Formats: sequence, C-alpha cells, structure tokens
Amino acid sequence: MKFIDYRNIHQMLKETVDRYSDEPSYRWFIEPGITDSVTWGQFYDQARNVSKSLMSLGIEKDDKINIISYSCFRWVLCDMGITNIGGVTVGIYQSNLSKDCQYIIDHSDAVLIFAEDDIQLAKLNEIKADIPKVKKVVLFNGESGEDEWVLSFEEFLALGKDIADDDFKKRTDTVTPEDTAGIVYTSGTTGIPKGAVLTHDNITFTAQSVRGSTDIIEGDEVFLFLPLAHVFARTCVYATLLSGSATTFTRSMETIVEDIGVARPNWFASVPRIYEKVYSKVLSGAESKGGAALKIFNWACDIGDKVSDHKLNKTPIPFLLGLKYSLATKLVFSKVQAALGGRVRWCISGAAPINPTIAKFFHAAGILIVEGIGMTENTSFTNLNRVDNYRFGWVGPTGPGIEQKTAEDGEVMFRGRNIMKEYYKMPEVTAETITPDGWQKTGDLGEIDSENFLRITGRKKELIITAGGKNIAPSAIEGVLATSKYINQVCVIGDRRKYLTAVVTIDNDNVQEWAEGQGIEFSGTDDMISSERVKSMIENEISHKNKEFASFETIKTIVIVPEFTIENGFLTPTLKLKKNLILEEYDDKISSMYSDS
Repeated sequence: MKFIDYRNIHQMLKETVDRYSDEPSYRWFIEPGITDSVTWGQFYDQARNVSKSLMSLGIEKDDKINIISYSCFRWVLCDMGITNIGGVTVGIYQSNLSKDCQYIIDHSDAVLIFAEDDIQLAKLNEIKADIPKVKKVVLFNGESGEDEWVLSFEEFLALGKDIADDDFKKRTDTVTPEDTAGIVYTSGTTGIPKGAVLTHDNITFTAQSVRGSTDIIEGDEVFLFLPLAHVFARTCVYATLLSGSATTFTRSMETIVEDIGVARPNWFASVPRIYEKVYSKVLSGAESKGGAALKIFNWACDIGDKVSDHKLNKTPIPFLLGLKYSLATKLVFSKVQAALGGRVRWCISGAAPINPTIAKFFHAAGILIVEGIGMTENTSFTNLNRVDNYRFGWVGPTGPGIEQKTAEDGEVMFRGRNIMKEYYKMPEVTAETITPDGWQKTGDLGEIDSENFLRITGRKKELIITAGGKNIAPSAIEGVLATSKYINQVCVIGDRRKYLTAVVTIDNDNVQEWAEGQGIEFSGTDDMISSERVKSMIENEISHKNKEFASFETIKTIVIVPEFTIENGFLTPTLKLKKNLILEEYDDKISSMYSDS
C-alpha cells in the first residue's frame, strides 16, 4: 500500500473537503428520530471558524485544550479546529469525577476547556481554584450568564470574525507531521492515567492503514456511540474523514437501539460489551417465547452455524443449505439485522477480547464482526481481521505499514508510524514502553502464525499463576462465563491461590424472569443478589460453562455483588473492569471463598 505523507491533519481534511464538498459529513439528532447535518464544505467552514476563535483567544501552537463531553458533532468540530492551528486536543470522559478531571487538566497543562453542558461546568467550578492555567471554559450547550470565565458556543464563535483567512492559513502551514495533535490519557485500569502523545503523522498514517484494512467504500454511512475521549473512537473518526464517509452521532448510550434504526449505518465500531448485551437479549427473548418460536430460533441458529462454517472454511454453501438459510434469515436473522438498522455489512470489535461464540452467532445471522486490536499508545490500531480473510478468536494480521513480533517471554510488540511519541511528562515510563529501536511493548501475550495472524493469549500483568504453577489468562474464561444470559460481569480470581473463583454480577432482568418462573418473589436487586437460590442457579450456569475449560481453569465458587458501573467507580469509561479496585472492595468476600483451603 502506498501512503500519502500528509503534512498534518488539516491537509488530510482539506483533501476530503475538496473531493466531497457537497456530500454529507456529519449528522446528529435534534430530537428523537430527526437529524440535522452538514456537508464536508460546511464542516470545513465551521472548523475554520473554531480555529479563528481560538486564535482570537490567544491560543498558540502546542497549547493544550481539554474537551469534556459525550461524543457529538461539536466534539469533532472543535478537535479539527484545535489541530488545524497546531493546538493539542486532550479529551476527558464526561463521566469522570471532578477530581479525575482536575488531574488531567492540571497534568496536561490545559489553557482552555470545551465543556458539554452545565453538568460538566459544575464539576469545573468545584475545582476552579486548582486549575489556574485555564483561561476560559466554552460550553457546547448552555449560556454563560454572568460568569466571565465562561463563554457560550455562540459567543465563542463570534470571536473569530475579525481573523483573516490568510492568518488562518499561515497557522495551518506551520504545523508539521512531528507536531503533537493530541494527548490521550489511558483509562486508568491500573494506577494513574498516562498521557499518550500522538502526533499528526501518527493520526494521518493510522487513518490510511485502517482504510487499507477495511471495506470502507464511497457513500458509506457510519454510526458512532463510542466516547471520543478514547482513541478508538477518534481513530474511527479520522478513518471516515479520510474516506469521506458520513457519520451519525447517537444521542446517548441509552438511545443506541433507537438511534441506530434511524441512522441505518453500513458499518460501525463497538466494544464487546455492546455485542454481549445484544446477544443476551436475543437469546433471552427467544427462550421467553418458548414453544414453536424457540424451536424455529434454534433451527435457524443451527442452519446459520453451518453456513458460518462454510464461509470460515471458504467452501461453497450447498444449494439446499442455502435455501434453508434464506428461510432462516426471513424468519429469524432479518430481525437481528433490522435491530442494527438493516444495512450493516460489517462491524468492528476492539478495546477488549470478544468471545468467539458471540462473534460466530452474529456471523450466522449475516453480520460479520471483524475483531481487531489497538492501544492508546499505538493510536488504537495495529491488527484487524479483513472482511475477506477472518478468524474468530484472532485479531487478524497487522495493518499496512505496521510490524509485529513477540519477545522471548511471549509479549507482543509493534513498530510503525502509529506508535506514540511518548508519555507526556513521563520519560522513565516512556523508556520502559518503547525500545531504542522503536518497538512498543504492549503487555499483551500472544502468538503469531505463518500468515501473520495474531492471537492474544493474555495480559502479562493480569496473568494468573496458581499455587500449582499453572499460568491462566482470565479474560478468556470471563468471556465464556459472560455468555450466560443470567451473568452480567465476571472478575476471575486465583493468583497464587489453589484454585479459581469469581466475583460476578447478574443480569437483573433475566434473573427476575427466571425467578417469576420459579414462583420466587424478590423485593429488589439486593434481595436477588443475596438469594441462595439465585446463587445456586448461577453456580449451575458456571458448572455448565466449566465443561469448556481444563480442570485447573474451572471456577470452583463465586460471590455475587452489585453491578460494576462507571458511576460506582468499578468500570472504566470504555467498560473495562477496574480489577484492582474490585479486589480491594471485596477482599473479605474473596478471602471467604478460600477460607476452607
């Protein structure tokens, strides 16, 4: 693949604008079911206006600017406005507590903040005295009132009206490939967040490598609900910008199902948790109907599974099987496809491993999930299965221009123009992560086959070594257990212990439905969690799943706890478990599972 050596992100944007000026670029909901949009030409004009307003506020090259907001059109607009003139975008999850916001604002040396609304402004007011470098806060939604520290978005845009186009162009021309475009802070699953410094070249190269690995075609519609504070979503935005695709933003995580039906995307990216929830809902819905409907569902799944095997093995689908699959699609799979808008050709799964059983189910239903992998430190992209060359349980070959290898201990390492410049203000940690000859140490353990496909087998830091000396990767076990419709989340325990146990949360709706079928009444979620009958049922589910594991990988006992959420601090904004906090919080319960031994 031949790469274009873009000078900066602005040049990549301008090339797309010149090619697709009158085509739609971004859509957003103004009310349920109704969207507004801008063309690429209109988007560029608005992004230039943002740049000019920043210039009028005295924003210089390399100045850091925070964005605290859920994913939306103005997030992308301001990111482009910032990077156009050499500023540095630093996203903050809108779910972060004020103290977490303070750390990133202070550590990144931010001088200006874009905030979504009054909720985010209230957080900033709590810590205002501790962030003296911040000159202004600009609200995406809301009025400034009497506060001189705050500008409404309309007031902000008006500031740039006297900046000449020539002055804007001079600023864009000063931005080089090696300049910093963004600092992306890791989600902090272990310890304090680290700021990965990504350059313009990191971003423009990765966008091209992604496009060279995917089936993105002209006129594609994309649906975005991942948080833009995470680099996975940002990389998707840059890849769609490069291809000129139109992106529709969901209103919130709670409205994804409703909004995707309106957006009707051709592809979208997600973390595994969303696919798991859809899978669980489809499964429980079929089982609750029972009778003939359940028989038809199971028959369709069996037919779909056989078709999936033929596609995976690249063998022709027999004529009779094809006829049966057409009927299965009409009766069952068309409903799954319709739930995702009805036009999805493929989806991406990243940020965490997806259980192959779930990927196979969607494949059987006519929806291909291509799994990939990436980290904040490598612009969220190194490997991806291709739509015409894929395997479940593997993250695929590398993207064009990216090298991979494994170290002697099995750690996966990458090298390429996607690798970050450094961790911001952390030279020692940077030296531990990137070798002198440019290889990034990932902390992942894996294997690479003769076709350059990568399979992740675990994380070095998360690897469980039992008292018997067995090395176990907990993520694979957690993924299998989570396919039970009654189990919501799983944290496997067992490092230096004689056997494995697990802290689990339950799917409240499905457990409630089970309880009603058993004639059991619960007064609430706490009642369900503490019920011995529920625990016994969950243990039976786990006993069934244990059959898929070697004896030393089986879960011997469990404790059931309340759901892990972003709000209660046990879940990162990218829906990963903060295992160190879970181990701390439930130390007594965990110890009790080993008291007999």
